[in-house]
Amino acid sequence: HVQLVESGGGSVQAGGSLRLSCAVSGFPYSRYCMGWFRQVSDMEREGVAAIDSDGSTRYVEGVKGRFTISKDNTKNTMYLQLNNLKTEDSAMYYCASLTKGYWGQGTQVTVS
Repeated sequence: HVQLVESGGGSVQAGGSLRLSCAVSGFPYSRYCMGWFRQVSDMEREGVAAIDSDGSTRYVEGVKGRFTISKDNTKNTMYLQLNNLKTEDSAMYYCASLTKGYWGQGTQVTVS
């Protein structure tokens, strides 16, 4: 039974920080590219950051230098550190494996 469970979202003021976690179970996520995505209401879901099996990372332009994606394979957990948050970062954040088609339920980030 595959599960991706996000946590760590919340409400912060602009300039603040949050650390999102994605606990993965049921499949060997470390072998696949994993990513963080975000979505505002009915707008299109946007890819934010990705981390490959070898640990290499990629970011969408608007979050470079502010967000950091990482993973701890011993804990089967992926993270997204969000620093210097802006109001436009407010969204539901999801972790996912696009290759396998697995998605979490999302965690809300609100920046005011």
